[in-house]
Amino acid sequence: MNVMKSIWLGSAAGLIAVSGAQAADLPVKAKAVEYVKVCSLYGAGFYYVPGTDTCIKLGGYLRAETALWTNSNYGGAYNGVAGAQNRLSNHYQMRSRADLNIDTRTATEYGVVRTYFDGVFTWTTGGVSGSSPSTYSGDALYGGSLGVYYAFIQFAGFTMGRAVSQFDAPWTNYPGNNFDGLVGGSSTITGVSQFTYTADFGQGITASFSAQDPTLNYQSNMWNTAGATAAGVVAGTYGTNDFGGTAVPDFVGAVRVDQAWGMFQASFASHDNHAAYYGATEVTGHPQDKWGWAGQVALSIKNIPTGPGDVLNVQAVYTDGATRYNFQSLVPSTFAMYGGTGLPGAYQSIGFAGVADTVFAPGTSQSSVKTWGMRGAYTHNWNPYWNTALYGAYAQVNYGATGSALVCAGIAAAGVLTPGSTCNPNFNIGQLGLITRWTPVKNLTFSADVTYTMLDQKFSGSVAAPVVGSVAKPAALYELKNQDTVSMLLRAQRNW
Repeated sequence: MNVMKSIWLGSAAGLIAVSGAQAADLPVKAKAVEYVKVCSLYGAGFYYVPGTDTCIKLGGYLRAETALWTNSNYGGAYNGVAGAQNRLSNHYQMRSRADLNIDTRTATEYGVVRTYFDGVFTWTTGGVSGSSPSTYSGDALYGGSLGVYYAFIQFAGFTMGRAVSQFDAPWTNYPGNNFDGLVGGSSTITGVSQFTYTADFGQGITASFSAQDPTLNYQSNMWNTAGATAAGVVAGTYGTNDFGGTAVPDFVGAVRVDQAWGMFQASFASHDNHAAYYGATEVTGHPQDKWGWAGQVALSIKNIPTGPGDVLNVQAVYTDGATRYNFQSLVPSTFAMYGGTGLPGAYQSIGFAGVADTVFAPGTSQSSVKTWGMRGAYTHNWNPYWNTALYGAYAQVNYGATGSALVCAGIAAAGVLTPGSTCNPNFNIGQLGLITRWTPVKNLTFSADVTYTMLDQKFSGSVAAPVVGSVAKPAALYELKNQDTVSMLLRAQRNW
């Protein structure tokens, strides 16, 4: 037993000595291994996916904002409870948003293969819907919404998937603003499904041809005026929306020149207006398709003498039966704005207007609506931390003699215009804004954006309006009058 005890004690001592020697040989801190390698082929922020020749870049932003005097972060108090200017309308709306984008690129014998995804997670305070007593609606307590903006593949000059339209100016809806609701041009900041080929001729000259889906972004109203109602008319709706299925994509062509002095772009689009039936069934017949089109030019001038980095962005557009290329998808297609009045016997005043691609009545052809518009901004940098932009937009809508006659016949049948009043569905809308941004540190920006909007409607006289329960307006006499509104957007945004 004494022998065995000596053997065990000796073995344990030897193991402890060996372990101590090995521990003494270990370094204090292991050297880090670079598992992720920087990819310098496509600019800053790209890394090689481990074990592949594909480079990836992650980006995005987090945003917190508050919109004042409007029910929408996207625009002004143009319709609904916001346009009603009563106790059903929010005095402010708050929103939080996180954006994530993923950019991958791989060099091949055919050129770079690129995929791009951009999605947003949004939470927005709700608002009142319905008449009084009303119902509060909005995002769930712990809910919100998910949006997919872009999801496309680029290969050998082709772009396939959801991306910004080739028709858009490079600044889409933002020549210098944060405000989303500018008229005067196309905007697909939330993406449009497309199949595009872009040819690069060198020296900054490119040309693109695209087939894009119009359903979400480029389909305006297509009114059958036989369906006009009194409640609809005073909400800016001049009939029943009589869409058929999507038959043909919109075809877009664009030429762009990018130089040190700035940029010039000319765009053209065709749009098929494919109506359904005159009545409830197919035996009632239907109007033939009516092709519309839009043309736009955009100009950006850099390095202007007012200061380093100052820029002037302007664009102009004309449409015939393709109204959404002017009244872009974040602008409402109907307006119903209430205000005060000096007309004896009138309860309040109202300005209503509606935008359409075409109008028709049973047995007639489609009559296209023509519009033109422009928008632009001048941005001045006071110093590396502060800048201010002055921006504006204008659009004009013309129904033409045939279209106006169809709309006015529907309004007459609805019986809302009082004797002696005049019917004219044409209208203009003007916008003017000012934004100031402060960037105290890189990629963190605080901004305040104020926008004034005026609706110049062409009706005159008054309307005997029915009860409009959705905005708690009583049946009464309302003066037909131009209307205006002001909104403000306060934003804090951190890009990464």
